Amino acid sequence: MTRELTVGVAGLGTIGLEVARRIGRGEVPGLRLAAVAVRDRAKAERLLSETGLTAEIATVETIADHADVIVECMPVEAFPALAEAVLPKGKIFVPVTLGVLVERPDLVAMAEAGGSTIVVPTGALVGLDAVRAAAEGTIASVRLITRKPPRGLKGAPFVEAEGIDLDALTEPKCIFRGTAREAVKGFPANVNVAAALSLAGIGPDKTQVEIWADPAIDRNSQTVVLESDSADISMCIENLPSAENPRTGRITPLSIVAALRRLVAPMTVGS
Repeated sequence: MTRELTVGVAGLGTIGLEVARRIGRGEVPGLRLAAVAVRDRAKAERLLSETGLTAEIATVETIADHADVIVECMPVEAFPALAEAVLPKGKIFVPVTLGVLVERPDLVAMAEAGGSTIVVPTGALVGLDAVRAAAEGTIASVRLITRKPPRGLKGAPFVEAEGIDLDALTEPKCIFRGTAREAVKGFPANVNVAAALSLAGIGPDKTQVEIWADPAIDRNSQTVVLESDSADISMCIENLPSAENPRTGRITPLSIVAALRRLVAPMTVGS
């Protein structure tokens, strides 16, 4: 890239604020923090002041007018409005809340019609390059086993609907088995990895997911088992949860920064 790309970060929670800090402090040459979009303007002003960052404070509807690249780090309910405002405008859209892409395949068509590109970061999952490569051939099966400390699953709609008492667990418990599509509905803020894996591989209805609540662990563990005509793949990653938000791995904002760096780097590694 020979020109600077401007970046807008929608949402200044655990993930968005860390991404904004790193871009705003110039850690990625070729990228400049131009704008943030938030629901609470006063909070945004305070956070920008505390971190010493300078950026236009925009809204979900207007942030695309201020930046070339829009990073989505918002609550799931805000995703559709942001995507619908960004994708018709020829932008690079980097989403974190991937479950909506499973439910709204029309957003990909909207991106194509508007000349935009959706770039999905690897996030808390390892080996999406290998899954994408296997998908160029024939994948027979993909299974994701997610293990989290119980506090990392609190508030999930599936947990609430089933009346699962996570605080009462004294041993590991499998609280969900089903497809990736079912997983993102029941755990929209907890298993973005399931959405990412299904989008990279054989889709949300063929990707199988198990979710375990394990009181004996302090990390978020993701294991992928894939069988295909080119390779049988088994991958595991253990992510440290964020201190501010146990549902989020510490590696997630770093993955976004790495994805952004690829946009301007003179060399990239990985397919």
